[in-house]
Amino acid sequence: MTYIDSAILSLTEWFCRKFQLLTGRTNVWLAVQLTNLSIIVYFVWAGMYFWRSDVAVRIALGLFCSGLLYALTQTIFKVPIEAYENEAYRRVAKGFRNPRRVRDARLRISFLTLAIVLFYPILFVYLNLRVPMALLTYSLIVLTTVVLYVLACDPLPPCAGKVTEWLRGSAASRLAAPESSGGRADFSVLSGSIALKRTDLRCLRRRIIVGRTLSSNLQCQSSSF
Repeated sequence: MTYIDSAILSLTEWFCRKFQLLTGRTNVWLAVQLTNLSIIVYFVWAGMYFWRSDVAVRIALGLFCSGLLYALTQTIFKVPIEAYENEAYRRVAKGFRNPRRVRDARLRISFLTLAIVLFYPILFVYLNLRVPMALLTYSLIVLTTVVLYVLACDPLPPCAGKVTEWLRGSAASRLAAPESSGGRADFSVLSGSIALKRTDLRCLRRRIIVGRTLSSNLQCQSSSF
């Protein structure tokens, strides 16, 4: 089981590094998001169990969930993700490996074994008895296992991410396109106004020439009289 744990850990670290190269997000960020998802799934599971229990169990479960939520606000939710990421960056810069690779090995193997052993019974119970509680319980076990493996990985140095750079480039090109079209529109309007002014000047010249011609004809007629 140790060799399987090492192989899964290496595969998880490869995936986390590819994810960081694409998005710029480290395995720490991914682990925090998975932890938040597991918390949501747990409270959904607790809510479903709450409505199916008697009054005493409801009170105990409500007190436990309230205490758990308070503990989460004082531990996980209190420290920002950037602090965890900076700590991981400093450790990697010093050349140290993640201590969770060895420290959490037994815990990872336990949850991995539990996820493998309970897969068929949970699937059988859900398909035949239609018990959603069983599926939620198994999803919590799987999420916890994935979080343990993601937390044991080492991130790459800080990078922007290919997807982030592509989105920024596309946004910059979209902003530049209206400006260039606006500049072309202004130039076309300016050239149109210049053409109109030239047309007006030509009309004015023609009017002057016609006026002079008429005045000269009138002078000639008056002299003949």
